[in-house]
Order: sequence, then structure tokens, then C-alpha cells
Amino acid sequence: MPELPDVVVYIEALEARIAGARLERARVASPFLLRSVDPPLTDAAGRRVTGLRRLGKRIVVGLEGDLFLVLHLMIAGRLHWKPAGAKLPGKIGLAGFDFSSGTVVLTEAGTKRRTALHLVRGEAGLREHDPGGLEVLDADLVAFRDALARENHTLKRALTDPGIFSGIGNAYSDEILHRARISPVKQSRQLSADETARLFEATRATLLDWCARLRSQAGGGFPEGVTAFREGMAVHGRYGQACPVCASPVQRIVFAENETNYCAVCQTGGRLLADRALSRLLKQDWPRTLEELEERRQAGRRGVSARSTSANEGAGPSL
Repeated sequence: MPELPDVVVYIEALEARIAGARLERARVASPFLLRSVDPPLTDAAGRRVTGLRRLGKRIVVGLEGDLFLVLHLMIAGRLHWKPAGAKLPGKIGLAGFDFSSGTVVLTEAGTKRRTALHLVRGEAGLREHDPGGLEVLDADLVAFRDALARENHTLKRALTDPGIFSGIGNAYSDEILHRARISPVKQSRQLSADETARLFEATRATLLDWCARLRSQAGGGFPEGVTAFREGMAVHGRYGQACPVCASPVQRIVFAENETNYCAVCQTGGRLLADRALSRLLKQDWPRTLEELEERRQAGRRGVSARSTSANEGAGPSL
């Protein structure tokens, strides 16, 4: 899912191409995309773009007449800049927004149509789409601490809750927690003052760092290849690979469609966090530390080697 850094760079690229341009028409190819009926989407045609902004993970395109296009890319929605009137691609093409300066094509991979488009009237209508989370890049430590303490959740959940923090999702929450050297399952109300300050600084630094990286990668072009798995990430999507800080293998917790990646040495004092599915299956056999995990792997290798040797010894002469 495109998160704050991805959305920021998308908006910067759009500003350079459509700010002040006129929206000639919006071509919607999927009946699942448009989630609003009043005002009708045809009301947006012929209006100039007055500005762009981010609302959580949503992209907002302001139009003349106090109208706003609100686009939530969800997991697999992506934007592409094309010449004016570009044809929509086959199965993945959801919409084309034809501006006087060119066309923004919206695609979504896969079969689940989650990407959503709304056309709303006025700031009041826009506020209905604001999840209300704190904008960390505009906040101070006190506001950050207060947002964390509002409810008691694991830090992974707190960081990814759009009602608590704005624009942070699965990928960057892993990176933030690794940078802060804090366990993803620690409860938000259990943080010490030092841990809260570390988490605040790690959140800001991670988001700003990745905004700069993605901006540099785009190099003035339109950002393509937006993904949750980035080269240069410390732990997210790097299960089993070496942590860039301590070189121990990155671990994971899998739940439903989400995966949390972390470093046991850097974040949990060497303790392995229980994966719900596997720990329920293995119960007391679930390894508690990296050392236990490695011992079991070694024992497994020895068992395989012993069975292989026994099988070879019992085999008859080859022909």
C-alpha cells in the first residue's frame, strides 16, 4: 500500500504536471471505483486544478468551484503519467483523468477492487474522509506522546492506525520500530520517556528519509514501480536476510494478510516473538530465542544427515 512517503512523492509529481491544468474529463472503466454520487463525477469536467494535498494515505485534487477528487489507492492502486487521451490498459485499468496537460492513468493489480474515488464538495465534505490521525511531521514530542497514550495497543497497531497516526502503514512501521530499537508488540502505554522520544525521532527520521530517497529515485520523472518492498529497507520484506545493524536474520510475525518484520537482537533482546499460527501449532516446541531456533535447525540438519547416511549404508551394491 502506498504510504506517506509514496503519496508525498506522487503529489509532488502531480503538482508539477497538473497544477493549474483543466480537467477535461474523467473516464471510469471500473464500476467499483467511484464511491460517491453527489456531486456527480461529470461536475468535475472543465474545472481547473487549484491545488493538491495529502489526507492520510489519500491524494486530494482540488478543483475550481470548491470540489475535491479524493483518491485512496489502498493496496494495489497505482498512478501513471501518460500523453493526453492515453488508452487504459486491459484488465488493470480503472480510470483515466484527462487534463489539458496530459493524462493520469489509474491502475490496480489483482482481482480485488479496493481502490476508491470520491468527488466531494467543500472542506466539510473533505473532512468526512479524514481519519483524524496525527501528522507526525508537523507535530512535537508532546503531541506524539499524547496520541500514543490515547489507547493501549501494540506499537505496530498504534503506528498503523490511521485514527492515531496519519499515513503510516505496514512497511514503514516496521522500519520505524527497527530504527527506534523497540519491539513491535510492546504496548503503547508501557513506553518509557526515553523510548517514546526514540520512537518519535525514528518516526520522523524514517518518513523524511524515505521521502528524500523516493524523490531522488524519481529524479524529476513520474514515480513508477511504487511498492511496499524497497531496496534499502532494513527489515520490511527481508525475512531471513541479515539485519543491516547486527547481521542476525530478520524475523517475522504473519497474521492474516499482514507480515511484521523485526530484528530479534536489535528490538527484542534476542527473544523470538510468537507467530500466531506456528506458535499455536508447536506450543511448547516454539523456540523462544534465536539460539534455540538455530539449535533446532542444526538438530534438523543432523537428523537429515543421519537418515541419509543410514539409507546409504543399508543400500545394496549399485549396478
